[in-house]
Amino acid sequence: MIAFPNAKINLGLSVTEKRKDGYHNLETVFYPITLTDALEIQTGRDAREKVTLYQYGFKATDDLEDNLVVKAYRLLDNDFNLPSVSIYLYKRIPFGAGLGGGSSDAAFMLKLLNDQCALGLSEEELEQYASQLGADCAFFIKNKPTFAEGIGNIFSPIDLSLKDYQIIIIKPDIFVSTRDAFSNIRPCWPERSLREVVAKPVGEWRQLLANDFEKSIFPKYPLIEEIKHTLYEKGAIYAAMSGSGSSVFGLFEAGASLPEIVLPDNAFLFKGKLL
Repeated sequence: MIAFPNAKINLGLSVTEKRKDGYHNLETVFYPITLTDALEIQTGRDAREKVTLYQYGFKATDDLEDNLVVKAYRLLDNDFNLPSVSIYLYKRIPFGAGLGGGSSDAAFMLKLLNDQCALGLSEEELEQYASQLGADCAFFIKNKPTFAEGIGNIFSPIDLSLKDYQIIIIKPDIFVSTRDAFSNIRPCWPERSLREVVAKPVGEWRQLLANDFEKSIFPKYPLIEEIKHTLYEKGAIYAAMSGSGSSVFGLFEAGASLPEIVLPDNAFLFKGKLL
């Protein structure tokens, strides 16, 4: 059984307040895109090992239990005593990009196991399991535009469609740490909720829809800011960093010829559509 876990982008991100537990509350909008990994499971192939993971066709041996798809399997196995499974994961969504690739893999693993093993779990039950794996994992269960609050784990549906737009994503060869992302953040509530802002025409977002992490990350990594400016110069209607980076996306009109862009060394490029 095979699935294609898709990435997401963050449309805006406001860090609203610091919590007593040391985490931060935020507002953001998750939106699914057509950039995908490939994930396949086969049950009962090797009874000697409960779970076997193959990445890019090679058996993984290091840090197996840290992999989110393995964690997803273990989570359901604890409650349902699943059969042994071989997992084949082919990554295309880059790591450390703010695109939710690992979270999507984990959520789609839960859905694959639910179908393959006939567990009968509802979407709401799958969301409860996914929330134990990561703050944004549960988003990928329903995989629809979502307004997120709390630490990015409290969801409500939002009426938004960008399916007629095209997207370019560029991820430079830069890793942004959580410390870097929060280094200059001063939590505050935005004048307008992101839910209100994304209801406006996309052409107005440039002046209204902000990602608070850009304030911290752009001064430290000017190449990321330069990529955003380049996307606007090439005709993007809206451009921003996704999440805490380091990927930057630009939205372009449907039917327009997407521009050629000179990429930084070792940068990742995706051109495609939104879901």
